[in-house]
Amino acid sequence: MIIVTGANGQLGRAIMERLLQRVPAARLGVSVRDPEQASALAERGVRVRRGVFDDAASLRHAFEGASHVLIVSINSTGEAAVRQHEAALEAARAAGARRVLYTSHMGSNPASRFEPMRDHAATEASLQRSGGAFTSLRNGFYAASALMLLERALETGKLVAPEDGPVSWTEHGDLADAAAIALTDEARLDGLTPPLTAAAALDLAGVAAIASELIGRSITRVTVSDRAFREDMVSHGVPEHRADLLLGMFAASREREFAAVDPTLERLLGRAPMSMRHYLTARLSPPRSALPAGHQVGPASQA
Repeated sequence: MIIVTGANGQLGRAIMERLLQRVPAARLGVSVRDPEQASALAERGVRVRRGVFDDAASLRHAFEGASHVLIVSINSTGEAAVRQHEAALEAARAAGARRVLYTSHMGSNPASRFEPMRDHAATEASLQRSGGAFTSLRNGFYAASALMLLERALETGKLVAPEDGPVSWTEHGDLADAAAIALTDEARLDGLTPPLTAAAALDLAGVAAIASELIGRSITRVTVSDRAFREDMVSHGVPEHRADLLLGMFAASREREFAAVDPTLERLLGRAPMSMRHYLTARLSPPRSALPAGHQVGPASQA
């Protein structure tokens, strides 16, 4: 029995779709906060149970009979996030899971300027201390986050942000494929994985240049100070803690924390991962000037 947490989220749903192509539904289960939202999976024969990271009893029930548990990192930060990841890890071990997998990040680092990366590093340390087999999937930075950063620029023609650095933008679907492979062929990825990234790293000027070509009008990259960017975000209703979190992302990218590229994902998939150009081509076309609502900066959970 393979159990996936967070299967109602974007990454979790994509992973389940890949697993259903590889494994009979009767061998798959999900642990979700709201089982009703996973009713479509239940109708396809997947075991759906309520599992909440701060409710140990619910996790024990959700993980019952598991051989493999994939913990999809939660969309939160700080001590609470690490504590909940550890609770899921403990429940998976108690359920007898042979291997625990976790969706981490290529930038996992206890000294990172970006808080979620410190959380990933702390969770990975717990995985290592747990004593059992594990795989920590060090996913590339979600390409969807670049799309979110472009959202206002598509309307104004200006991509305004602090100084940044190159980022290995990687598509959700490719990372979902990697997770499904890791869950069904445990010999492929063990322990802390290499960065699971696309083949190139781009800064925001590069992203803006591609978007300009695709929509047929110029998007200018405008660099502002951290302070000015923060003040603008707060003035537009962004909570201060969220603004500070985003500034940490820019600070980390300036220090090239997300610049690594690695061939592991391509070798695992047996094909080239989606490039940022192909990703944006699929989502931007003239005369479109705005994006649908719902895009988020994914790094807090990479979920």
